[in-house]
Parts: sequence; C-alpha cells; structure tokens
Amino acid sequence: MGLTYLEHFLIQTIDFDATCDWYERVLGLQRGYTPDFRFPVQWMYLDGRDVLHITQGGDRVTENRRRYNGQESQAEFGSGVVDHIAFRCHGLPEMIAHLRRAGIEFRQRMVNEQGVYQLFLIDPNGVKIELNFANAEAIENGIVPELMAADLPA
Repeated sequence: MGLTYLEHFLIQTIDFDATCDWYERVLGLQRGYTPDFRFPVQWMYLDGRDVLHITQGGDRVTENRRRYNGQESQAEFGSGVVDHIAFRCHGLPEMIAHLRRAGIEFRQRMVNEQGVYQLFLIDPNGVKIELNFANAEAIENGIVPELMAADLPA
C-alpha cells in the first residue's frame, strides 16, 4: 500500500469557461483529453500530465456529480472551491484493509474509460481525498465499486 505522487486537484467554479481560459492564458496549462464522467469537467495539462481538473461548482452542480464524487462545499470563491486532492497509489487491497481497520469511511468508484479505480475519503478538515489505483488491481482482486461513471445517466 502506498501513495506514489500527487496527481491533481479539482477546482469547482461558477464560471467554467472563464476558469479554463484563465489557466490556459495565465499559467499556460493546456486543455486536453477528459474522460466522460457524465457531468461538466475539463482536465488541464502541464507537460503532458493532467494536473488540474475544473468542474461546475456553487449551487448549480449536476446530480450526476453529486452521486459520483459528492460536493463538500458550495463555495463560489476562495479556498473552499478546491473540491479534492488526488494521489496516484498502488496496493488497493491493502489500502482498503488499512482504511477499514482505521475506521475510515470511504466510497469506491471506477472509471473504465480512464482505467482508474478510485477511493474517496474525507480528511479531518472536511477535505475530500481521492486515491487512484489501476483498475487491474481491482479486477485481479475481485473488488467491485459501488458506482461506475459509465452507469450515470448521459
């Protein structure tokens, strides 16, 4: 079980296009491939790696987003718009066992299109943490998610 690297963070915004444009224009990030999560999201890339995910926030969040990864804040400005921090990991069965032993609640999700099995948990400050594992770890160990992105209505 282990974290490999900080993968990305997600910002929720009430002005989706302006936020994407700002990160392109000011910081030089590039819009790129984004899996179909069945809710508005744009992945922004730096040197070929997605480092920032942008999605709709505030009180206009779609029901699909709420079902898939929740929404801890309806903030429209300030650090409350950072929805989660994601880490790339390995050792899915060990991590699940570890979280259960520690009494930590978590949700299990899968994105086939991206090949990622996800665990979502909340830190003591209410910050959502996303732990991303290769789908192969779940399949090899017979681990089944509670919800798959592809199962959400289009």
